[in-house]
Amino acid sequence: MSEAQHTPLPSALLLMGAGKMGAAMLQGWLKTGLPGKSVTIIDPRPSDHVTALADAHGCAVNPDTATIGPQDVLVIAVKPQMLDAAAGMLRQVASSNTLIISVMAGKTIADMRSRLPQCERFIRAMPNTPAAVGRGITGMAASESVSAVERSVATRLLSGIGKVEWLRGEHEIDMVTAVSGSGPAYVFYLVECLAKAGAAAGLEPDLAMRLARATIEGAGELLHQDAAAASTLRENVTSPGGTTAAALAVLMADDGLAPLMRHAVDAAKRRAAELAG
Repeated sequence: MSEAQHTPLPSALLLMGAGKMGAAMLQGWLKTGLPGKSVTIIDPRPSDHVTALADAHGCAVNPDTATIGPQDVLVIAVKPQMLDAAAGMLRQVASSNTLIISVMAGKTIADMRSRLPQCERFIRAMPNTPAAVGRGITGMAASESVSAVERSVATRLLSGIGKVEWLRGEHEIDMVTAVSGSGPAYVFYLVECLAKAGAAAGLEPDLAMRLARATIEGAGELLHQDAAAASTLRENVTSPGGTTAAALAVLMADDGLAPLMRHAVDAAKRRAAELAG
């Protein structure tokens, strides 16, 4: 059992924003053992799924804000453009002892500190959409005031939706955004391209799509279950002079997939920096 799994879960946690990512985190926390009575959810239009989870586990949904005391942990999962509108409410429920965890893209620790001046402990987290099925990965960066115990609390909470990686600093968040935050879209587009290539080769389009989807699903599961390097798994599929080798000669050419992926990741990183101002 990891050190984080020994860390006590917070007795008062407020989730601000229960959209897709907020709902995924809520579901993960409850599965991990966080008592529902410890959770308060603030969202103007909670989904039926979130409402059902809250009802089943005893979470408070949109209570009178005057009745909400200072929280141990405040998780901000609203859209970045909603931060200013939510700031007043956040200040009511956050104290100097509150750990702030933000999953808002493009909002820096400095942005949050300027809106919550009484707070000192901030963590920026960048999860990705496979969190919805408990197979996400989250990169996290902490302000200097966050203690080792608070890091463990954040690790335990975010482990409810997948793996967690601590970064050397906030400067790496844009890189994480470009690789794993946006990465699922790259994989989905690969499925589209593979299916279209199969159709161009003569397969019925629906069959080509089924083959492409199942191939990516299976390859991803193999990566999940086998600790071997990705290069080793690739080599295991590749017979010298065979069909896979012929295809890889195209993908691994000087103008092949590797430089294209570097350009894509660099473009995403630059855009993340622009959005952060």
